[in-house]
Amino acid sequence: MLQAIGLTSTPRPDAPPLVDDLTFEALPGAVTALLGEQGSGKTTALRLMLELEPGRGVTYFRGRPLHRIPYPGREVGVLLGDVPGNPARTVRNQLRMLCAAAGVPASRADTMLEVTGIGGLRDQRLGSLSLGMERRVALAAALLADPCTLLLDEPSAGLSPRERAWLHGLLRGHASLGGAVLFTTADAKEAARCADRVVSIRAGRLVADQDAADFARTRLRPRVAVRTPHAARLADVLGREARAARRAVEIVAESGSRLSVYGSNCAEVGEAAFRHGVLVHQLADETGDTGTPAPPVPRARTVAAGPSAPGTAAGMAAGTECGVGSGVATHAGGALDASSEAAPGGPPEGSLGLGRSPACAGSPRRAAVRRPDSAVRRLSGPLRPVRYELLRVFGTATPLLTAVLVVVASALTALVLARIGQTPQNRLLAAWPGLLPLPPAALGAGLLGALAFGEEYRYPALAADRGTVPRRMGLLAAKLGVCAVLALLLGALAVSADAAALALVFDAGPLRTPVEWFIPATSWAGLLVGCAWAGVLASGVFRSATAGLAAVLAVPVMVVPLVRKVLEGPSAYPATGLATRLRGLTWGQWPPEADRLITGTLRVMAQPVGTALVLSLMVLLCAYGFTGLRGRVRW
Repeated sequence: MLQAIGLTSTPRPDAPPLVDDLTFEALPGAVTALLGEQGSGKTTALRLMLELEPGRGVTYFRGRPLHRIPYPGREVGVLLGDVPGNPARTVRNQLRMLCAAAGVPASRADTMLEVTGIGGLRDQRLGSLSLGMERRVALAAALLADPCTLLLDEPSAGLSPRERAWLHGLLRGHASLGGAVLFTTADAKEAARCADRVVSIRAGRLVADQDAADFARTRLRPRVAVRTPHAARLADVLGREARAARRAVEIVAESGSRLSVYGSNCAEVGEAAFRHGVLVHQLADETGDTGTPAPPVPRARTVAAGPSAPGTAAGMAAGTECGVGSGVATHAGGALDASSEAAPGGPPEGSLGLGRSPACAGSPRRAAVRRPDSAVRRLSGPLRPVRYELLRVFGTATPLLTAVLVVVASALTALVLARIGQTPQNRLLAAWPGLLPLPPAALGAGLLGALAFGEEYRYPALAADRGTVPRRMGLLAAKLGVCAVLALLLGALAVSADAAALALVFDAGPLRTPVEWFIPATSWAGLLVGCAWAGVLASGVFRSATAGLAAVLAVPVMVVPLVRKVLEGPSAYPATGLATRLRGLTWGQWPPEADRLITGTLRVMAQPVGTALVLSLMVLLCAYGFTGLRGRVRW
């Protein structure tokens, strides 16, 4: 059960809030439509329910607000806007990645592909899908964790009639299993046909909360649409005949040549036009939304004391999909009951979930009415962050392309340095000339690290909107660990390629057996991992992959010169013998090789680049923690 209580968006400058004191319910086992014109605040209302928009009010999902639910993805399935995913990612990989985020088995992705009818598109890329197929992928993503509540913003916008029928059948199937479905629409006829309850809003305020039958009786009615170059004359003729027959007929001028006739039918209007020689260009039955009545034609509206015409219900039954008119509510017919029919192509009942929890269909407890402030929050991170991160990284060709570019650039740079000469062997193998701030492998590691969070903000797959990527420590640790391993592999691949290229072109001339390999290897690994971590943290702080890569480049360009100035000159208190003193603090005796390891690590960190990286990582980590904690603050 969904209860929205007192939803109010933040007021705009010199304008009222988009949503103002909105309160309604969406019951389990039913489909609820949130009806309103464009700009009436429907999308803002959904964002307030999901706590993605600052404002006041509270929304209870089965008695609990969203920030009190441990795993919101298992409680609420959301469709807001386009498919949240990288266009280069395949449909199956996208759903498997979201399975890891929701903590459900990866096989659930294949199940939902079949349920939504897109099993044949599993290897298609998201950027190549049509609008209808994108909507099916978005619905599959919303249903992955088998949520009890579905929140859908304009799910049928731009779809063909066949796709709409399939969509409504899917929503009806979810509701039949005990789930609550809330979707927004601007089409009153769609709301009446496909929903069990219709909540009408205007200018962000509640207008009506009705059953579909009551809504159809008070808001929808049949009419006859007439186009004629003699609209005023035909309106006068129909009015005189209605008064003579003591029938209740209303005639509304929609435009200069269009009339809407309520309380009659095509046969009566056509015969009257024929008897009086009025030329008619169009004559059709329609079903219209009453909306705001238009001013009537003078002397055209006649209300008699006699009974309504018997053809009224028949006119409703003959209502078609096109046309939105205006007028006053009269009678509701049976054509609106077509929403209860199973849509062709819809999933069979019981095929949507892994077995719905009894709590979804049970009688929910009613929460107390109160209006606390709702702050913008950050949704919980993936339940299986390592698997999620691996699927995110290897779901596109970015790591492979980065590795190829790094290897080619590194090998070419090493060959040029060897040709010029006067380059130390360590820098030669790393392909790091003195003119460049970083070698190609370090730049590649920084790029992969910057994409770790940058892609989350550019193609937000973890939440419904940009800026809501979770700051969980588990997700951060997974990103740091995966990026560190990728950086080390990239560095080893680059060094191997450089050595192979030098041996192939120059034989063994530039290469010699190193006397000391541990400290250079440690320095190389520390540089690569440090650049990758700097990219991860900077992209998480600044919410951009470009900013993350810029932060990586800023370490050697801006931070290293400052560190060199600080480290210049002799030290009054040198830190020699630190390894020996550390060994004296331990209970046991470590092997002599440990002294060498500690000494090598300290020498690496004492270098300007190492010190600059450590300082940069500490600052970025503090900034990351500060921005994450600031997003969790509530009143």
